[in-house]
Amino acid sequence: MHQPCVEYLSCARKYYEGGQGLHAPDRETALGLGIATSERMLGICRGRRKFLAASLSLLCIPAITWIYLFAGSFEDGKPVSLSPLESQAHSPRYSASSQRERESLEVRVREVEEENRALRRQLSLAQGRAPAHRRGNHSKTYSMEEGTGDSENLRAGIVAGNSSECGQQPVVEKCETIHVAIVCAGYNASRDVVTLVKSVLFHRRNPLHFHLIADSTAEQILATLFQTWMVPAVRVDFYNADELKSEVSWIPNKHYSGIYGLMKLVLTKTLPANLERVIVLDTDITFATDIAELWAVFHKFKGQQVLGLVENQSDWYLGNLWKNHRPWPALGRGYNTGVILLLLDKLRKMKWEQMWRLTAERELMGMLSTSLADQDIFNAVIKQNPFLVYQLPCFWNVQLSDHTRSEQCYRDVSDLKVIHWNSPKKLRVKNKHVEFFRNLYLTFLEYDGNLLRRELFGCPSEADVNSENLQKQLSELDEDDLCYEFRRERFTVHRTHLYFLHYEYEPAADGTDVTLVAQLSMDRLQMLEAICKHWEGPISLALYLSDAEAQQFLRYAQGSEVLMGRHNVGYHIVYKEGQFYPVNLLRNVAMKHISTPYMFLSDIDFLPMYGLYEYLRKSVIQLDLANTKKAMIVPAFETLRYRLSFPKSKAELLSMLDMGTLFTFRYHVWTKGHAPTNFAKWRTATTPYRVEWEADFEPYVVVRRDCPEYDRRFVGFGWNKVAHIMELDAQEYEFTVLPNAYMIHMPHAPSFDITKFRSNKQYRICLKTLKEEFQQDMSRRYGFAALKYLTAENNS
Repeated sequence: MHQPCVEYLSCARKYYEGGQGLHAPDRETALGLGIATSERMLGICRGRRKFLAASLSLLCIPAITWIYLFAGSFEDGKPVSLSPLESQAHSPRYSASSQRERESLEVRVREVEEENRALRRQLSLAQGRAPAHRRGNHSKTYSMEEGTGDSENLRAGIVAGNSSECGQQPVVEKCETIHVAIVCAGYNASRDVVTLVKSVLFHRRNPLHFHLIADSTAEQILATLFQTWMVPAVRVDFYNADELKSEVSWIPNKHYSGIYGLMKLVLTKTLPANLERVIVLDTDITFATDIAELWAVFHKFKGQQVLGLVENQSDWYLGNLWKNHRPWPALGRGYNTGVILLLLDKLRKMKWEQMWRLTAERELMGMLSTSLADQDIFNAVIKQNPFLVYQLPCFWNVQLSDHTRSEQCYRDVSDLKVIHWNSPKKLRVKNKHVEFFRNLYLTFLEYDGNLLRRELFGCPSEADVNSENLQKQLSELDEDDLCYEFRRERFTVHRTHLYFLHYEYEPAADGTDVTLVAQLSMDRLQMLEAICKHWEGPISLALYLSDAEAQQFLRYAQGSEVLMGRHNVGYHIVYKEGQFYPVNLLRNVAMKHISTPYMFLSDIDFLPMYGLYEYLRKSVIQLDLANTKKAMIVPAFETLRYRLSFPKSKAELLSMLDMGTLFTFRYHVWTKGHAPTNFAKWRTATTPYRVEWEADFEPYVVVRRDCPEYDRRFVGFGWNKVAHIMELDAQEYEFTVLPNAYMIHMPHAPSFDITKFRSNKQYRICLKTLKEEFQQDMSRRYGFAALKYLTAENNS
């Protein structure tokens, strides 16, 4: 009821503070309008009941006082400017006395404003004690408060773009942290969370604290993602979802989300005891506005309201979707739990745990199971206790299920806030406006997440050790160094999404299992199916892609029967950043996330011989790799033909070598790379044989998973494998060639990096510099034993 007074005071204050750029006549007009408005407001106040009259009087008296003070700032019918620059413009004789008068007036105005705030607090307390029947009903149908209009939101300035500037109130502090809780389990949900987080980060102006209730899979994926994303003013905490299963596993549930769809019920118990409020979101949510606007709605909760929910936008809870449809009890259409505002502190005081458990036990006696997981139980509780819910406007959860009636919301509301794909069909849902919503979703799906690493203006981030170390390392580099970009790449943190697709594999119990390790970019994607046909064992791949390319890869993989038929392939996305291909970083990512004791370090453009997986497992036992430092070499060959009848045996391969269909790898451009393998001996060998390291040796090897990583200073083309083999030799690995193993390099267009190497002299100079620095590092690490590398390099 007191909103007109509040609006008037806000506007008047804005005209006072700096004049809002108005000239003197405009300010006189504003003053006249203000006095007239005040008179009309007093006329309204006289006609109200005693309680409301007293309340409005308390609020409006300070307003009249303020007008009096404002009017007192006029001299001779002209306003006294409160801006020093403006007053100097109007009065060249700006003096110390006028400055003192200005300061005195500001003090008086601040005192009146403080009195006004105190009176408003008293008024709100008085309203809180008012009888329930005077507060109105907030739980039925779409009203101006609840959905299509939401006049209170418009007056408060919370709905961006639709509100009057004079009505805005600072209900969310500039650097106030917004808490968001999300239940996430599995590989697909982890991908969905990334899109949700992108949409939130895109619009946000406040620090964020994500509380992720996740299983071990989702925690591994998302912990790595956020750690490598390094977004300022974002904190992430994880809560073990598997430990919460016992809390809800007794509830039979038919929903496609499974047991994890019930875990929102135990958030009061799961989240920190000192956390007072939180926004709870489903993973299939997309934000189209700043989440701070939703956080601000908490200030509208009154009395015992502890849940903020949007009305369900389908007839599900009305029970008329099909014959014999029997939903759980709900208030009217019920409420959708894709977006929830939870007042945790009040819920705990109300003993929420007991409340929902008793309700669920009672309803399950008749319903036998839930159909919509936690949503059914939330609605059953609200049915018994309508006072718990504050109905959010419909645009905070525009629901796109098959039977949705959401059009009744967005037909009248142009400023949509949250899109919810609440159907197992997701983007394939039937809706005549689905293209519009799909395009909004795809915007964030393919948006470059690196662009979201921006600092929040005026909000200092918490100290992050990784970020500080990175800045320190970068600050030590010389930006005038011609090889600066090469050196910088070594310290670049690339955003990484592990297990982009479903992965399921248990290593063989005999301890001989081997994973093929490789890396690739978008231009080598066509090799995946062929490799899967040649290698039946587990594979770990690091893919260097942009956000948009990652979605192209997802569509490609989901459309491939070969790839979808394999669950033992781990796809790890390393997102593009910088100007070089980080080949050794990619290899390290793929190596780090294998589950077998041994790995075959290969490249994506090689096809292993048929049966190589089983042959290597036998060789692991034969050469006792578990107890010795050995690197088993798989000899490499190449063909210049795009179509090749792949040899099925060593004898067939030797025949093709003799006919010129196959060649030893890089024999015509880089002989030294594989010459130590001794192909002449391999032709007749029947047992494994040992070879010695030589300069520039870079074979493809099978090693234990605890072998050293690749050196990250080598990017793009050149010396990336050579340095790794040198490190293995320095650590006294024995190189053993397998007599019946082989792999064949398939032809392809030259990579961008090899083109730069060949055409850019500075590129070659920097690579030579990096080689020298690597050898110096080797001498420091391995001492006298490393001298042979310098000698070999000088003699080569």
